Amino acid sequence: MAKIETPRPVRGTQDMLGGTSEAFQERFAHVVATFDRVRKLYGFQRVEVPVFESTAVFARSLGESTDVVSKEMYTFEDRGGDSITLRPEFTAGISRAYITEGWQQYAPLKVATHGPLFRYERPQKGRFRQFHQLDAEIIGAGEPGADVELLVLADQLLRELGVSEGVTLNLNTLGDGPSRDAWRAALIAHFEAHRDQLSEESLDRLQRNPLRILDSKDPRDRPVADSAPDIDAYLTDEARTFFEKVTAGLDAAGVAWERNARLVRGLDYYRHTAFEFITDRLGAQGTVVGGGRYDGLIENLGGPSTPAVGWAAGIERLAMLIDMPVIECPTVAVIPMGEAAETRATGIIADLRRAGVACDMGYRGNMKKRMQRANASGAAWAVILGDDELARGEAAIRDLGTGEQEAVSLDALIGKLTAL
Repeated sequence: MAKIETPRPVRGTQDMLGGTSEAFQERFAHVVATFDRVRKLYGFQRVEVPVFESTAVFARSLGESTDVVSKEMYTFEDRGGDSITLRPEFTAGISRAYITEGWQQYAPLKVATHGPLFRYERPQKGRFRQFHQLDAEIIGAGEPGADVELLVLADQLLRELGVSEGVTLNLNTLGDGPSRDAWRAALIAHFEAHRDQLSEESLDRLQRNPLRILDSKDPRDRPVADSAPDIDAYLTDEARTFFEKVTAGLDAAGVAWERNARLVRGLDYYRHTAFEFITDRLGAQGTVVGGGRYDGLIENLGGPSTPAVGWAAGIERLAMLIDMPVIECPTVAVIPMGEAAETRATGIIADLRRAGVACDMGYRGNMKKRMQRANASGAAWAVILGDDELARGEAAIRDLGTGEQEAVSLDALIGKLTAL
């Protein structure tokens, strides 16, 4: 009979069990719990959207020409013949729900969520093909104060996670529609004049998404990108005033920031504020929070003209930055020998756990093997219970660090262990 080959896990996914993985899961859960606590301080409601949507939701919101849509989405045809895509980000689904569920009546709407996302891209440090993000959005507020509130929220989240050291807020303005259009035309003229110096990817972007050339990582593009005009010369008075109010709000809230005139968002519906919180502790992939104002997205999806701003943060990346105590081992290992002892041990363990004592039972193998497992578990104490101990109405408590052992009556056992 031919041997059945076990399928391998899909590249870019991960299975986690105990040990180091459990420590990471603790940090992961800590990120989510801290986010939920902080977003409530700011009045952000929890929202849930489907893990998959009609492909058109992401094609319209992210743009057919973007790498996410053209190369990275997990798209398939369902049994009804509809094109479905696993969500690669949250904003599009939330924006779709804002339109289809009638959430306009609640504007300005502050919402937050977290969960898994899916992108077919090269796995990298802190980023998998199934990965997880936090997300916060303010929809229906066109004032710079909304941008400030989201940035202060992100700053407080990083502080309360204890990861703000070495994290810098990079900030830029993309201006309003007229500002962006004038800057885009100037950039195209600049890049066209230096076509022979651009990489193949940037030549492609010149036709589809010229702003993205500014943040190209290809060394061939850097001289041309670095000499390109900044947006400042093309800002309208209204756009300049908007950005000044954002920076003044950050200063008033005590949030440090740095101007990065090369920070861009390529799609036309992005307006005004663009930002990234960048750490120096994760190498080249250092963005832990990123976002901006997307005043044209909901209109792109068929809804009314609606201002909005939001950000997303990678949970895995934040978890990698957190320093947390090593996960506690069971404090007590209960070792019963015999059927009657095992029944009594079940009650003892239940009482210990209800009293807040972490414990486990060694119920397989001879005495020697059970003691070996108790020592390997990292427990501080072993409770040994056999037929002889039961007959005397007592159990033996052994200090697994020193090997010292004493007999304790069963009636006093729980009190003794909780006091250790």
